[in-house]
Amino acid sequence: MNDLIVILGSVTSVSLIAFVGIVFVGLKENILRRLLMALVGFASGTLLGGAFLHLLPETLKETDTMATPFYYVILGIVSFFALEKFLYWRHCHEEECPVHTFVYLNLIGDGIHNFIDGMIIAATYIISFKSGNYQLGFATTLAVVFHEIPQEIGDFGVLIYGGFSKRKALTYNFISALTAILGAVTTYYLAYLQSIEALLVPFAAGGFIYIAATDLMPELHKKSQANASLIQLLAIVLGIGLMAYLKIAMGA
Repeated sequence: MNDLIVILGSVTSVSLIAFVGIVFVGLKENILRRLLMALVGFASGTLLGGAFLHLLPETLKETDTMATPFYYVILGIVSFFALEKFLYWRHCHEEECPVHTFVYLNLIGDGIHNFIDGMIIAATYIISFKSGNYQLGFATTLAVVFHEIPQEIGDFGVLIYGGFSKRKALTYNFISALTAILGAVTTYYLAYLQSIEALLVPFAAGGFIYIAATDLMPELHKKSQANASLIQLLAIVLGIGLMAYLKIAMGA
């Protein structure tokens, strides 16, 4: 039971990263609006970087058949397309929708991603317990924390841009983050379910690619001024670059 408490403590600390967006709550509306497009660009970069530099390479290391994970990536893209169509029909049919459907897709994709993070943290702690120390589990938790910070900042911007209030964005982002606890508990009690990771990781990657490429980037194209375009490009590159740096740091 003490082992489970350690795991839950670590995963809860990661979930609390969802409140990093509170830094922006006190900003004036006009300043926040100026930052939103940069945050959307940053989110696009972190989603693409997370999918191509973290999730997919991890999946490919764990499979003997190179093509199999990409079937799940395609399944993720098609599933998120179908889900977006359903959400649009259900909530915005024949009327102007106050909240964009990509907001809900982002929450679902982030929930799957956080579930996987919880699985990974729990699995590494279980290995640590067997060796008699918590080093590996603690190191993995730190890696996930630094991985989550840029993504959660971007997510907050996406939720605000998509129509959520600041308070609602923080609340829903935190609820999505709590799936990490579910992933950790599932892995702790039913270790054989770790095999689900082989499906969930590329599926989440497909969802992230879909959101970044079909929802967020088209939104960026709506602002075509030279200065705005340059800021958007730099934000995307910054998001990808930060994920690349974290990949190198985590692999070191």
